[in-house]
Amino acid sequence: MPAKHDGFKDFVLDQLANLRGVTCRAMFGGYGLYREETFFGIIHKGRLYFKVTPTTVERYKAHGMKPFRPNVKQTLNHYYEVPLEILEDSENLTDWASQTATR
Repeated sequence: MPAKHDGFKDFVLDQLANLRGVTCRAMFGGYGLYREETFFGIIHKGRLYFKVTPTTVERYKAHGMKPFRPNVKQTLNHYYEVPLEILEDSENLTDWASQTATR
């Protein structure tokens, strides 16, 4: 069966093209983003979420962003939605991703 085409996933990967070592793997109805072996992002239902740290979470909250909720009974507080204005600016998106995509 051929892989399902996902234009949003393709857009995100294109926006992150300057971040070396980024790969994407299908998972739980969406995709996981990795840099080398570090899992740092989730693409789910047309939205992008990055892993947050105690230092970076305030940046997301300041933009009014919420944690990832794959369903009504589950919230993953370590992953927050990336603001649209950041998503649309590849340089800013790469900067935000690099803050959690390194170890």
